[in-house]
Amino acid sequence: MALFDTDTITIESLKKLLQEQIPVKIVDVRSQENFDQWHIPGSELLPVNSALQETDDNVFLDMGFTSGLPVVVVCQEGFLSRKATEQLRDLDIEAYSLEGGIKHWTRVWNTAEMLLEDTKITQIRRAGKGCLSYLIINNGEAAVIDAAVEPQTFIDLASENQAQIKYVLDTHIHADHFSRSKQLAEQTGAKLLLPAQNLVQYKFTPIQDDDQITIGKAVLKAIHTPGHTDESLSYLLNNQILFSGDLLFLNGVGRPDLKSTDEIARQKTAKLYRSLQKILNLPEDTLVLPGHYHQPVAFDGKLIGKTLQYLKEHLPLLYLEEKAFINEILTDMPDTPPNYEQIVDLNISGDAENHDLVDLEAGENRCNSQK
Repeated sequence: MALFDTDTITIESLKKLLQEQIPVKIVDVRSQENFDQWHIPGSELLPVNSALQETDDNVFLDMGFTSGLPVVVVCQEGFLSRKATEQLRDLDIEAYSLEGGIKHWTRVWNTAEMLLEDTKITQIRRAGKGCLSYLIINNGEAAVIDAAVEPQTFIDLASENQAQIKYVLDTHIHADHFSRSKQLAEQTGAKLLLPAQNLVQYKFTPIQDDDQITIGKAVLKAIHTPGHTDESLSYLLNNQILFSGDLLFLNGVGRPDLKSTDEIARQKTAKLYRSLQKILNLPEDTLVLPGHYHQPVAFDGKLIGKTLQYLKEHLPLLYLEEKAFINEILTDMPDTPPNYEQIVDLNISGDAENHDLVDLEAGENRCNSQK
């Protein structure tokens, strides 16, 4: 029996199949370059992009394609995948074209959870982009860090845990996605806490180095960690878990801020180095939960995070002297993606009305200095 009675599948339906672990074969018909930049976890690239664009009507017949599973076909925006789906169905293969393609997949999220004594931490992961948000719950109170998905997501998760969102925090002014923190605070009546700065154009409560926020009986301490941006903060929960924002990732460190001259870039990278040294002095069993992940996020429920000891053992950058660190970071620094400055402007204004966020946020995250 077919999964659906149409030849298309929505991102919500595919998300449900993956969450429920219903067997399905996901094939990507984009170019190798686009696939390498970002793809759906578990998907397989088929080398048919050129043939499909050249209106070849027998692409899959020529390659002897077979599958005993329902097939979901993915392209950039959902156009080429429809053509591929038609050809597969002509071969009596149960195939579906993903509506909106990989561009719309950037909206999809999944979760992972952990308990720290009586504190529950939910990691909300944008599977198609790698943005990581966090919901912290203790004694009926909740805080959200770096809200990167729609506000209702956090409201529902808190409600499921009989908790009221008391605080909404950002680690910095984001460049790769529009922050939903202002909207979430407005919808819940929570206090909006942002790093102290004079950039954003709406009301918030500033947080500075060493400030502490209580969530039930849990304590969240702010640590000023400039470098990625001047205002960047990391948050230390109960002296055991570090929400590192875009300072420290599992495969590298944050890239210096946008639009810098060579000298300013060196100054910012020096700040990044000193911030990392501050973090490296924390206990080695501190669990680091980053603000982004460098790979498509699987629907596996496994928390994305590593201990500080693990990162010290696996990231050679952390052992470089300051001058060598600066040179390494600034050598062949990737260009700033063209949409990042526009996203920063939206986050400064706090308003994305009349902007297509699906289009604006599409593509991989590039806040990482790892090359």
